[in-house]
Amino acid sequence: MGARGSRGGRQSAAAGQFPGPDRPSPPGAGVGIKGPGGAAPRSRPPPLRCGCGGHRRRHREAGGEVRGRCGLCAPGWEAAPGGARPPAMPWSVRWVGGRGAQSQKQCKKSSFAFYQAVRDLLPVWFLEDMRTMEVFHWEDGGKVSVYSPSEALLYALVHDHQPYARHLLTKFPQSALAVPSQSFSCCQSSAPHLAMAVRYNRVRVLFRILKAIQAFPPSDRAGHLDRRGCSRVEGGKTALHVACELVRPECLLLLLGHGASPCLQDSAGNTPLDTLLQQISHAPAANMRAKLLCLDCLFFFVPQDLQFTMKQQLLDNRQRWQDLLGENRFQCLLGLAPPSLFVGAMRVLIRTISPEHFPEALDNLPLPHFLKPLDLKLES
Repeated sequence: MGARGSRGGRQSAAAGQFPGPDRPSPPGAGVGIKGPGGAAPRSRPPPLRCGCGGHRRRHREAGGEVRGRCGLCAPGWEAAPGGARPPAMPWSVRWVGGRGAQSQKQCKKSSFAFYQAVRDLLPVWFLEDMRTMEVFHWEDGGKVSVYSPSEALLYALVHDHQPYARHLLTKFPQSALAVPSQSFSCCQSSAPHLAMAVRYNRVRVLFRILKAIQAFPPSDRAGHLDRRGCSRVEGGKTALHVACELVRPECLLLLLGHGASPCLQDSAGNTPLDTLLQQISHAPAANMRAKLLCLDCLFFFVPQDLQFTMKQQLLDNRQRWQDLLGENRFQCLLGLAPPSLFVGAMRVLIRTISPEHFPEALDNLPLPHFLKPLDLKLES
């Protein structure tokens, strides 16, 4: 063993602290994990530099071998048994303080490793150890920052890492939905997580975010549900606008059922209904069934006297819009006829469901399955 590794006798293979040639491998040693670079699974995980308590125990449970300690858990690096330095894992970046090019390079390396680890759906405990102890990212102006739960949740949304998103929303409900740093969001007025979940169509993660928001104070809850995007990049659209623009009926119904307002306008003065009608008008042959399903969902929640900018276009091109929407929808949109008995009944029934019990309570409505708006049987 090297001189530094044997200092004080703290690390000794003879003392039984490390697996050696005469010592059997730990349980689960044949289990392989996929590396953050997407490489083929190994027969066992690479040696872990950190030898501290829970970090060491969890790595051994995954079939890994522990050697020495990382600089975050002990003062100074300790060599592996036999005097050889263990191969550093991609995210085990030895930290150099200051604001120089070396620090910036190491920040970029460690932050990309964290991104890869989330992308490859590595275990939650592993990602949290990385986020809290081993990775940093470089902010504009030379500021070094750790990843906040809010920024980690954005990565989990992009790559649909549902267990990690569930962990962050359960353990850090407030900070996971806080405003991220400028490196992640150009507009610092509000958090983009709802719109991001809709944009990537992460229905189950969106459901968990909406459930977490229900525990917030009413003013904070409305701020998240009705958050307008950046006027320069997102055109001031709310999450409902995004759901209508991208034709996401499941996301649309979840947002409406949890209290998102269908009456807000974006920077161009369009309501979500205007945005949906524009999509129906631009490409009538593409995904028309989903577009009409979104329109039916809006009918259940929009007030009858809603003013929308597309109304004049419907009046000027009656025949075209009647062919696109059908006679009943067209008459109802223009206020020329009352909504159908089914739409009226659904409006009354849905209003009896509180956001805390939506959409689970849809299953208890006294309606046959084919009359219910959507099949949203999501795990609670």
